[in-house]
Amino acid sequence: MEATMEEFNQDIVHPLKLFDIAKSEKRFLYTLAPMVRYGKLAFRQTVHDYGTDLCWTPMILAKEFNRNRFARDSDLTISTNGPQPPTVVQFGANVPQELARASTLVAPYAGGVDLNCGCPQSWACAETLGAALMEKRELVRDMVIETREYLRRDGWGVGKEKDIDNPKGRSVSVKIRVHKDLRKTMDFITTVLGPSQDRHIDWLTIHPRTRQTPSSTPINVEALEILTTTFGDKVPILLSGDVFTLNSLPFTSPLLDPANTPTFTSKSIATDNIEKKKQQQTPLLNIPKLSGLMSARAILANPALYAGYDACPWEAVETFMSHLARAPLPFKLVQHHLSEMCAPGMGPNKNALLSKAERNAMLSCTNMVDLVDFLDEKAREKGYGDAFGLRRVV
Repeated sequence: MEATMEEFNQDIVHPLKLFDIAKSEKRFLYTLAPMVRYGKLAFRQTVHDYGTDLCWTPMILAKEFNRNRFARDSDLTISTNGPQPPTVVQFGANVPQELARASTLVAPYAGGVDLNCGCPQSWACAETLGAALMEKRELVRDMVIETREYLRRDGWGVGKEKDIDNPKGRSVSVKIRVHKDLRKTMDFITTVLGPSQDRHIDWLTIHPRTRQTPSSTPINVEALEILTTTFGDKVPILLSGDVFTLNSLPFTSPLLDPANTPTFTSKSIATDNIEKKKQQQTPLLNIPKLSGLMSARAILANPALYAGYDACPWEAVETFMSHLARAPLPFKLVQHHLSEMCAPGMGPNKNALLSKAERNAMLSCTNMVDLVDFLDEKAREKGYGDAFGLRRVV
């Protein structure tokens, strides 16, 4: 039986409440980053099963979402009958009214909305979307203010902490990159954040790379330390970038106490070698005012990242396939997800569930029946599943 809209709203948890829960447990908030195509419902449900607290949808173009019912049906996937992970809808927009209108459309189905000011892709920047907005701080401020006002007019609670227990409480947040001149980033945040007694955004996500910095270059931890020290007492801050495993983050934090971050390490990785590498490294910066982590590429390869696994376990593949039965995805997208999960991950552990040849064979499947048969066969061959192959775990 499907939930009514009233029951659906009752089940939505305000994202700031999740921040509080993580803080009370003396750990980071664990989040799934917005990724083009790859944050659909089945995958959000999978990562949520493995400890992800809050999930982002892929970036949705607000203008198209407002004007096109097909875009609304295809871009926003939710569950009204089954697990609905806490979700934030991310929009790409450059007009206050467009972001505000799109936000009111998704408010019944998600805990909050997020403005993308970080996408570095050339098409987005050419349209004054994504990272191009880092040069438009007044516009970004106006967009979040207008969005809060539209939501308030429609009866949603946008009082931040005041509405944390309100079933109709909703959040408005922003995801940014940094400038080469960090003073510009500080000016940007100050403008968007607004007055300390009534800030314009619920939280801020920082990707400490510039628009031009490739993902192969490590994040700027020094910039992250400066920004969290400056603003971390004023607004909760999430880190996006280089979150590969919980035991390989490029900084230290009181929230990274080993007792709070259990790690399952493959026997093929010698612990003493890891310790020797740690001793040879430059001392890591301590960042005590960071509230949470956001992973993209690494969690795509290892949905169990936040459960402490340093490589994708086979049961995560089974969990994804089980969710897929109720929340279907385009076949090519399913293949890509599985190819990422079965390949070496982004962390130090480079073990893979399937060899390159086996992954290529999986990609040669032409339909879902053949794909399931292939996975059943591999599960039996490698002893991953049970005697019948894939286990149905949901």
